[in-house]
Amino acid sequence: MVRKELTEKSPLRSLEKAVQGGLGKGNIAVIASKEGVGKTACLVHIATDKLMQNKHVIHVSYSNRVDHIVNWYEDIFTEISKKRDLEKAMDVHDDIIHNRVIMNFNQKGVSVDQVLASIKAMMDNGQLGTDAVIIDGFDFTIGSVDDIKKFKAFAVEMDIELWFSDTYPEDKDYLDEKGLPVNLSNNMDYLSVILTLRAEKGFMVLKLVKDHKKIVSEDLHLKLDPKTLLIAEV
Repeated sequence: MVRKELTEKSPLRSLEKAVQGGLGKGNIAVIASKEGVGKTACLVHIATDKLMQNKHVIHVSYSNRVDHIVNWYEDIFTEISKKRDLEKAMDVHDDIIHNRVIMNFNQKGVSVDQVLASIKAMMDNGQLGTDAVIIDGFDFTIGSVDDIKKFKAFAVEMDIELWFSDTYPEDKDYLDEKGLPVNLSNNMDYLSVILTLRAEKGFMVLKLVKDHKKIVSEDLHLKLDPKTLLIAEV
């Protein structure tokens, strides 16, 4: 399969159809789940899909290490290329890797203003035309509403998509009476798309709970394969 055909047949096209053609630039999406369920794999798959379309991606990690993030990208690309029998896979790999930057911050030691200034400097000097910024490991219980408001303004100003993860303890029921993640309740005005990831019959299933201005409860018929950690259609 060639690269263009691979992206056209990606299960992420189903996700785009479900959310009115996609997240859209200037908007924020969040994938919420309990810890260890596969949010980072989902975010890396979304980022890799954009890279395969010749788009640029910046991956911001708030974890202590970044080597495992690099490994995630390598593993996800390998699984995609094997699953789809991608032609000239190593050439494609070497091509897209130049369009990806990984940055690392400590949320307790670096302000959102500093993070955004660093991302902007990267976009101005090395990653012109960045399409999306992945923000993995941001703690919404520490971040303020004003922080999310700044991220939203940045997405609009820079004409990019922002994709966040939102993590909960394994033993905590994290959805409110409307089915929305509780950490996000004060930030709804700034979040366009919210997805949850939950275990069901041996798979991790994606559910849409906010679609731009609508609160919904829609199974997307997309799952996270536990072996490959790729998003796939049910």
